[in-house]
Amino acid sequence: MEASGSAVDLSPEEERVLIRDITIAAESLAKEGDIFFLITHRWWQRWLDYVNQDMTSSSVNGSSSYGSHHHDSASSSAKRPSAIDNSDLIYDATSEVSNVEFELHDTLVEGRDYILLPQQVWEKLHGWYGGGPTLPRKAINTGLSQTDLAIEVYPLRLQLFLMPKEERAVIRISKKETVGELHKKACEVFGLLLDQVCIWDYYGQQKHALMDNMDKTLDDVNIQMDQDILVEVLTDGNGTADSGCATSQQENGCTEKDSTSVIVEPSQSSLSVAEGLSTNNYASRSCSSEISQSQYLASPTSDLDNLHGTNNINTRAAPLGLTGLLNLGNTCFMNSAIQCLVHTPEFARYFREDYRQEINWQNPLGMVGELALAFGELLRKLWAPGRTPVSPRPFKTKLARFAPQFSGNNQHDSQELLAFLLDGLHEDLNRVKHKPYIKSKDTDGRPDEEVADEYWANHIARNDSIIVDVCQGQYKSTLVCPVCGKVSVTFDPFMYLSLPLQSASSRTMTVVVFTSDGSALPTTCTVSVPKQGRCRDLIQALSNACSLKNGEKLLLAEIHGHMIHQFLEDPLILLSTIKDDDHLVAYKIPKVVKNSIFLQFVHRHEVGPGSISSSVAWESYGIPLLALISRDILATGSAIQDILQRILAPMLGNEDIQSISKSDSSVNAAAHGTHEACLDSDDQLKDQEYHSKAESTYKMHLQLVDEHDTPVDLPSEEKPIVVPGSSTSLLLFINWSKKDLKKYDTHHFENHPEVFKYAPAPKRTRNEPLSLYTCLDAFLREEPLVPEDMWYCPRCKEQRQASKKLDLWRLPEVLVIHLKRFSFSRSTKHKLETFVNFPIHDLDLTNYVAHKKGSRQIYELYALSNHYGSMASGHYTAHIKLLDENRWYNFDDSHISPINEEDVKSAAAYVLFYRRTKGEDASTNIGAEPYANKNHNFSKR
Repeated sequence: MEASGSAVDLSPEEERVLIRDITIAAESLAKEGDIFFLITHRWWQRWLDYVNQDMTSSSVNGSSSYGSHHHDSASSSAKRPSAIDNSDLIYDATSEVSNVEFELHDTLVEGRDYILLPQQVWEKLHGWYGGGPTLPRKAINTGLSQTDLAIEVYPLRLQLFLMPKEERAVIRISKKETVGELHKKACEVFGLLLDQVCIWDYYGQQKHALMDNMDKTLDDVNIQMDQDILVEVLTDGNGTADSGCATSQQENGCTEKDSTSVIVEPSQSSLSVAEGLSTNNYASRSCSSEISQSQYLASPTSDLDNLHGTNNINTRAAPLGLTGLLNLGNTCFMNSAIQCLVHTPEFARYFREDYRQEINWQNPLGMVGELALAFGELLRKLWAPGRTPVSPRPFKTKLARFAPQFSGNNQHDSQELLAFLLDGLHEDLNRVKHKPYIKSKDTDGRPDEEVADEYWANHIARNDSIIVDVCQGQYKSTLVCPVCGKVSVTFDPFMYLSLPLQSASSRTMTVVVFTSDGSALPTTCTVSVPKQGRCRDLIQALSNACSLKNGEKLLLAEIHGHMIHQFLEDPLILLSTIKDDDHLVAYKIPKVVKNSIFLQFVHRHEVGPGSISSSVAWESYGIPLLALISRDILATGSAIQDILQRILAPMLGNEDIQSISKSDSSVNAAAHGTHEACLDSDDQLKDQEYHSKAESTYKMHLQLVDEHDTPVDLPSEEKPIVVPGSSTSLLLFINWSKKDLKKYDTHHFENHPEVFKYAPAPKRTRNEPLSLYTCLDAFLREEPLVPEDMWYCPRCKEQRQASKKLDLWRLPEVLVIHLKRFSFSRSTKHKLETFVNFPIHDLDLTNYVAHKKGSRQIYELYALSNHYGSMASGHYTAHIKLLDENRWYNFDDSHISPINEEDVKSAAAYVLFYRRTKGEDASTNIGAEPYANKNHNFSKR
């Protein structure tokens, strides 16, 4: 490495000016395919010191623009550098890569470890100083424009697997090379002919996709750093693909988690050498704070100022925003949330500009601006040129200071962190320095529009920030007192929507439905009801399920010990008071029966002879029957027998029905109701016959329970039964004989199912998705307040368990939707793995907005936070769409990889970020939100 003497006659100043001029010329003509060269930052710094030795402190601020870290010896005594030595950039060992002479260290950072020089600059410096090794890299196009250039410092490193010989090789190849070129290189490595092999995307050690389109680039088919490529030798040797190569999944998504799939993208600031020749500090300020300012070269002239500024770099480099975050130990929850926020375009634009003037340093509810500053600094790093993962440690330190619950290294909830960040950032950036006291006025029958605007204006008078501008919307909240009917309407701000998943907000209940007139067989109905609903919800669901007719109603009863324990007649009874192991029955009864009493028939069967009298012992079983009669009509033993026979008629065996109809086909008694048992159409003509004949033929052994709770045989047929005036029911026992049991199909009332029988919930598949709209419907459904959130009714002057109805009134520019996957109780913690089918495009919320004066409300998904695994050992990632690139990426801490849009949806989706589609006139509905609802509890008024 002997130095060349060709520059001996040049002064340091002449070297500096010559390199500056060559750099400017090279950068102005840079195009795809040009070669750039790496040079060690250590040598470059020595050369900077050498060529600046005659410079005076003539910078604008009166000090050297190198930065304070420059050593004091950088003066006129600086010596001429020795030969270029790039050995610290490469591995000492012989490279295993077959087509690259030298292998770079994997962790090199531009500006810290190396500088990229245009070919003409490298050739001039190398000619003057000699040395090496030479490390050329090619400029590639990273966008639609020919000027979207970046230097591919790390070409793709691919693992080639030859099958069936099981040989391996590693190659380097540009991601802009074609599949055909990869095919050719693979054949060269293994000494094969092109028509002897086919190649596969071998992502995750599985055949992912056959790579048969030779004109596509490796970037187009989503080949990533350190990915495996299967080189498969064709079995017949004549160039015809075997069955394995002929069939392809034709998928190119990265669906499996791979710790090696870190995206190492081209250098972002490779065309910036000339910036170092500028006098001012602009380049230094625009550079990432982690890159040494010493790479920039001071000059007494200003002809290059701002010539190649940051904007020039960004437009000519690969897309920004693909920087990962290091995991500091269970901080994936934080990394996922941060990536979603920093990729919200409104926030990215705001924090990359001068936002400090809006910091509210005196707000007692804020963090004296420190949270906003820490977040802004982190966002700028993530959007700065370069691909080196950023450590969020400074931000986490500030976070833990103001939110101790997020300190330490425990796993936390990304949604909880998002809520805290949005709230904290709002308070730090609240433009309102002195919040006025505003007393809310009563609605007084005013139009909703007027009241809502008043509430919003009052809110903005106290809360005005970028967070409010972007993220906050407004609810309409309606409370109704269950006692006096008082209606209270308020309009509250919201930051995000927390939507329940169906299984979390609803409950299935099983109830047996009986008729009181024998018009149908008993049926078992399982219905879905709101988890926090009332009996009226259950009755409505059952009414729909059992086809309740006009003139009928359902009476709910709770069964204990095979007898009616209580009637659930109050429609406001909370369903939460009904346990899963309870037994419920719904009886179809007439809507209007004046002065009525109930007849309750309890079934009993023989259990063995008595020990003394040898009399038969009876035991209750099954589900009781119920009938309704008027107290005004004298109840006789015969009438009660007829009522019972009418109820039991549908349960008669077919042989008994036929024998009855054959023995006396002239019976023409009126049937009571329509028979809905499971009979063929041919049997329907016998309905009236078997009903009436059954009523007049069969007599059951009935006992009446008297006022002393003693069962006595039912009085003679025509003797009236006296019903005490204070009694609302008569209790009768049906003592089933063996003969009777043969005549009737009693299984209809023998087994009584529980309200809910626990069984593992079947997993939803994508064929049976839970729609996001269904979750939204459940969220907006009217529900009673939970007992802990009783509402003080101003009319009753008491706490009441009011019903609450939410409506969306004003929607924000960015709508954050939280899917409530986690449920907690005193003893259990549970995660719902339900797959929710959420729209990626065209989420239409127009019909959900109660304020109908606005235009269509259409939203587009751009980010989401995912949670994989259980509550105890889960992992968070983020899916982000780079809007400028129109491409989705998976952000898994420091690892970033592109994914297909169809892979964005999964059962791991946890927090969704939507932006209003541009072009929609949202003037009436644009929300702003400062974490408006501190309590976020709309039930407490």
